[in-house]
Amino acid sequence: MADSLKTSLSNNPKVWILIGIGVAGIAVVVSRERSRRREKKLLEREDFGAFVERFELLPFPQPPPPAAPLSLYALSFAVKDIFEIKGRVTGFGNPDWKRTHGEGEKTAVVIDHLLKKGATCVGSTVLDELSFGITGENVHYGTPTNPSTPHHIPGGSSSGSAVAVAAQLVDFALGTDTIGCIRIPASLCGVFGFRPSHGAISIDGVLPNSQSLDTIGWFARDPSVLHRVGHVLLQLKAEPKRPRRFVVADDLFELSKALKPKTSYFVKKMTETLSGYQSPKHVNIGQFIASNVASLKAFCEESSTVQSGVGALKALSSVMVLLNRYEFKTNHGEWITSVKPKFGDNISGRVRTAIKSVPEDVKVLYKVRTELRSALQNLLKEDGVLVLPTIVDPPIKRNSRKCQSAEFYDQALVLSCISSMSGCCQVTVPLGENDDLPTSISFIAFHGADKFLLDTVLDCYSTLKEQVRLASESMPLPVANGDLNASELLKEKGNAAYKGKQWNKAVNYYTDAIKLNETNGTYYSNRAAAHLELGGFQQAEEDCTKAISLSKKNVKAYLRRGAAREALLRYKEAAEDYKYAHVLEPHSKAASLGEKRLRKLMS
Repeated sequence: MADSLKTSLSNNPKVWILIGIGVAGIAVVVSRERSRRREKKLLEREDFGAFVERFELLPFPQPPPPAAPLSLYALSFAVKDIFEIKGRVTGFGNPDWKRTHGEGEKTAVVIDHLLKKGATCVGSTVLDELSFGITGENVHYGTPTNPSTPHHIPGGSSSGSAVAVAAQLVDFALGTDTIGCIRIPASLCGVFGFRPSHGAISIDGVLPNSQSLDTIGWFARDPSVLHRVGHVLLQLKAEPKRPRRFVVADDLFELSKALKPKTSYFVKKMTETLSGYQSPKHVNIGQFIASNVASLKAFCEESSTVQSGVGALKALSSVMVLLNRYEFKTNHGEWITSVKPKFGDNISGRVRTAIKSVPEDVKVLYKVRTELRSALQNLLKEDGVLVLPTIVDPPIKRNSRKCQSAEFYDQALVLSCISSMSGCCQVTVPLGENDDLPTSISFIAFHGADKFLLDTVLDCYSTLKEQVRLASESMPLPVANGDLNASELLKEKGNAAYKGKQWNKAVNYYTDAIKLNETNGTYYSNRAAAHLELGGFQQAEEDCTKAISLSKKNVKAYLRRGAAREALLRYKEAAEDYKYAHVLEPHSKAASLGEKRLRKLMS
């Protein structure tokens, strides 16, 4: 019987195929079950790993009736372990710092303000070491678990504070924002995060990272709590409602797959629904900055005219990093050199670079900051709100490889540098989830317009969420095939418009050609070339991907997709495109140079 079964199996390949499918299915189920167990284990961590230490600072007594309750009565909050508290040692995210420093002689001013208004402090939260990172990972105290997506980073440096709010452990939490340290974790954890105007809140009793960039910020799940805390910390007074004008940074939404297609649509619909809102305007903020911040040119690499906007933002982020390193070294260089503290791998390299860095001309760094603030003041005036993505999606996973972390770091800084360098106020506004990951946009208002920005969020958020929901339910219209000869004629017209540098007209001709024939990869590749000239990098990538799906040997599509991904700061994917183009066409200089350039950037 056994021999008969063996013979039957060996002579019937279909049986082996079915067995193989069954085994593969079991493997998938096991893998998914393991993934679920890991996620469950992360979510079951005590306090989601958000806290360094739990304690209680009680609020000031409530006034006797008939006085109204204090404005933050019954609210709980946590503080990033960077705020001094009388009688406690501030850890700054590193055990060696805590070991070499004494107890605080006084409590930070902002904590006193909150206690006086009725809130209760319940503990200190985890941060990137010395607040010198943006992933939220900490090898000494553990990385807080992002409640929204446990396998991904929570973002930092104020990671514990964002997680404590997202996990509903507190009503709000304090953090600090230097190069995105409130805005990034707020986005990744799906909560509100407010970075006030630079200098608007006293930093007395807060350990410094970089004084020219540091601000105190806060997280909340609800816009009304965000608003109430802002009124206390900023000591705001009532003022009449002003008209509002949204300015959408179209070029920055090119960096976001999740937000780009419909952002302009739902912002426009929102303004049509609300009173006192003008129809949104549009701007290429990179090109605007390139044209209005003259001192930035010294930091810009040579680039084509169409990429000058992206180049300017990359240059601005590099200025921010240089300024951050210079002031961080000034603040902590002597302690690091003498104590030789142990840092995690994700921080030690940046610290070493900062300690060794010697900027050629510090004055020009501050000059860029001054010019940028003036430029944004002219753009936004008293009624403008710049709309932009908070981060580039998707976020990286916990314990990601070094190259992925570096790519995330570069992409995130391009978006966060505008507010950090100008000192303008910015708020992260959660929009729900896309592909099971939190998504958000950000609003920026001019320096000093903090109340205007907080009021804007409170006024428009419910309408904004409704328009996002409606936009997500809308479906694209189908496109029909048509006459092939007509499509070729349209392609030739597109080519002529492209040669004449009429990029928009070229896009329209290629689009009409695609409507008639969706199976021609050249049409998509050519339209991608026109999109590249217009700075439409996301559209260019999508077109090239379609062209490659139709023809795996389309060298131009690989080169153009590489250029688009490079502009979108996705260096690893761009390098792979250049490499594949080089394999297909070994003598291609563009492929060879692109591959070498990106290897240098990723190293």
